[in-house]
Amino acid sequence: MPALIVDQISKTFGTTRAVDNLSFEVKTGEIFAMLGPNGAGKTTTIRIVLDILRPDHGHIRLFGQPISQPIKDRIGYLPEERGLYREITVIDCLTYLATLKGVDGKHARARATDLLARVDLQDAMTKKVSALSRGMQQKAQFIATILHDPDLVIIDEPFSGLDPVNTLLIKELIYEIREQGKTIIMSTHMMHQVQEMADRMLMVNRGRSVLYGRVDDIRQQYASHAVYVNGSGQWADLSGVASVAYDRDRRADLVELNPGVSADDFLRAAAGRPDFHINRFEVALPSLDEIFIDVVGGRRS
Repeated sequence: MPALIVDQISKTFGTTRAVDNLSFEVKTGEIFAMLGPNGAGKTTTIRIVLDILRPDHGHIRLFGQPISQPIKDRIGYLPEERGLYREITVIDCLTYLATLKGVDGKHARARATDLLARVDLQDAMTKKVSALSRGMQQKAQFIATILHDPDLVIIDEPFSGLDPVNTLLIKELIYEIREQGKTIIMSTHMMHQVQEMADRMLMVNRGRSVLYGRVDDIRQQYASHAVYVNGSGQWADLSGVASVAYDRDRRADLVELNPGVSADDFLRAAAGRPDFHINRFEVALPSLDEIFIDVVGGRRS
């Protein structure tokens, strides 16, 4: 059973159609990414899923049921606009927020202490939230999101303000949550994080779905008929090669192949020549950044 079913929802504000007949499913136990330019309808869709907004048309089902308070208590939400109480201590703030989700106060405090240590915030527990740096507040907000052990975690720009070390800490927690069979919906502009982490994705533009499916399948769909290769030899001399150009970003040669020539054909041809040596080889799949620009044209909607 899917963790979330979104069925033909629409939402209009004045004359602006923020979400336009949008449908998708999120499977239990996956990391699902929502992408799109600013104003594409991602946040509105998330707020409808959370029952903060009601759709003009369409339906939402969470864990196979209509939205209700007990269902909402099974969700953890990290909004882009952070919501911690600034003038109380970190540990008191986290404990209080967890009790609002029905967690026993003593248990919430113990779990918060453990999770704060996981993200190197043990020394900040008794500080006021307002005294924390932006990155520290981001980590504390993430702990608040998962403290009540939700079955569905919705995170909006989860790595905002984090350096590479702290980004890794949060990523490890996200992977652990998935390994527990829980579901993560991630809305972010960081395409490389989606490419690395997400199982499936939805790209929206002007409130409509423009790409939906497995991340690897979508990249394959937009792949050119080419390979990247690093090594020695004159690739242009091989049968089936149309052109060769050096890609500085990849630090490899981009070898365009003739129609009907596969990557396997290229490898066999190179392997049969003693004057060729391959150090690195990969099919030329586009990045999600490249696909994003191709699909939405970099336009803001």
